[in-house]
Amino acid sequence: MKTTEFKNRLRNACRRIEEAEDLLTQIDSRFGDADHGLTMKKVAQAMSQAVDESGDSFKDLLEKVAEKVGVLNGGSAIPLWSSLLQGMADAAPDSEEADLQDLKKIFANGFEEFDFMSGAKVGDKTIMDALKPAIDAIEASSEEDVLFINAAKAAEEGAEATKNFTARYGRAKSYGDKTIGTEDAGALSMACFFKGLAEKE
Repeated sequence: MKTTEFKNRLRNACRRIEEAEDLLTQIDSRFGDADHGLTMKKVAQAMSQAVDESGDSFKDLLEKVAEKVGVLNGGSAIPLWSSLLQGMADAAPDSEEADLQDLKKIFANGFEEFDFMSGAKVGDKTIMDALKPAIDAIEASSEEDVLFINAAKAAEEGAEATKNFTARYGRAKSYGDKTIGTEDAGALSMACFFKGLAEKE
């Protein structure tokens, strides 16, 4: 995959997140601080700006994306996204093209850093519920063409499944079983990210 294509996919991911701002805010207002929509809009805008300012290599692109997000102030999602993006940057090749194995390494390393920062597990009703299935889908993909399509489907299903879970992290944790029936905003924003990555044009 050329960097130019990946940049387009990242722009689409940012657009998908921004389009979901109102929905993310609405969901987060039920059991959280009602700031997730705004926080993720800031993250998406920072990523989009970094894409426009970055060079032609995967490493430069992802390092700039991680840097822009890392300096943001705001909700608890920012350090989590920062860890994911920095992990991705650390594993990115210093070239204008990444093959299937390179892409798998980029996302696997991003997940490793995110997992270390987060501590959450699938079923805890967090971002992890969308991210882990997406990463597993990437690892299982045998063709570059379906890599992000598979990841997007897995992330969407993971986010949808959070409706059945009781929140175990953040402010929502205090609401216990009352959180059942509501999708997790963090998982949904991650699903939006992968949905955009699946859009090539």
